[in-house]
Amino acid sequence: MANHKSALKRIRNSEVKRLRNRYQHKTTRNAMKKFVETTDKKEAEKMFSGVISMIDKLAKNNVIHNNKASNLKSNMAKHVASL
Repeated sequence: MANHKSALKRIRNSEVKRLRNRYQHKTTRNAMKKFVETTDKKEAEKMFSGVISMIDKLAKNNVIHNNKASNLKSNMAKHVASL
């Protein structure tokens, strides 16, 4: 167990951040899954910007790597174009 006040605070902070990252990552994955299952082009185009925004936020906060974010966005764009 940590002995210093600052270490205890760091443990509390990191747990809060871990839970937040986990929630945002799971929410984004669910949105991507819903987006890929969409077969209507108009609906997909409407959802596209929201999903891309979520992916960008994850990359900005280092929850996912920038290259992974780029690959995901590219796949989402291909999906919209194929409809």
